[in-house]
Amino acid sequence: MSTSSLYGLIGFPLGHSFSKRYFSEKFLKLGISETHAYEQFPIPSMDEFPKLIQEHAGILKGINVTIPYKQQVIPFLDEIDPAALRIGAVNTIKILANGKTVGYNTDYFGFRKTLENWSSFLEFKDRKALVLGQGGAAKAIIVALTDLGISVIKVSRKANSEAISYEDVAGILPEVGLIVNTSPVGMHPNEDRCPPLPYTSMGAQHYFYDIVYNPLHTLFLKKGIESSIGGIHTGIEMLHGQADKAWEIWQA
Repeated sequence: MSTSSLYGLIGFPLGHSFSKRYFSEKFLKLGISETHAYEQFPIPSMDEFPKLIQEHAGILKGINVTIPYKQQVIPFLDEIDPAALRIGAVNTIKILANGKTVGYNTDYFGFRKTLENWSSFLEFKDRKALVLGQGGAAKAIIVALTDLGISVIKVSRKANSEAISYEDVAGILPEVGLIVNTSPVGMHPNEDRCPPLPYTSMGAQHYFYDIVYNPLHTLFLKKGIESSIGGIHTGIEMLHGQADKAWEIWQA
């Protein structure tokens, strides 16, 4: 049988992604692998997005969006879900039968669910959270943390009106409980890199969450363990959570 329902991932580059493997295994488990397929579309520019849609018209049903297009994709879509509009980033696109494209954000669901289910959640929920990075994933995570009542401090390479610099982190560590890395620093193939934090000043009250899942245990997380922090959380469960939510949206 030929593929009648195609799904895929856009971003550039895509060598780090596990999405194709995850959905291909899901299709096998569901018994629909003969008619459903998932492919990677490493487009070097968002200007190629309309052509991608046209080339697979009638068969392409849904798209995941990763670095660096979660914000850039928005002007190319016909409609944005209100929750995604509030976040300001899209990582899931549903393509309707008439070809209309609708943007959603499932990073929010993937992150919030895993955070609430983390056994250490009560240990840091009353302290502030540092969010490293300012991309599309960071936007979803900041909204999720805010909705959970956790005060957020953004961290960037250079201080600005909305974020402190990495050099400023040491001075606020006593107020901080959770540190979330939303940047691609440390992601394959750059496993030897990590955010420039004062790791030796970290302690048991600090908890690290890295949304990078390839490698599973990043240098950021390893340095946290070396500093005897309270605990770590890898990014693989968030990947699965946002992917399952995307599938739910595509099937609705």
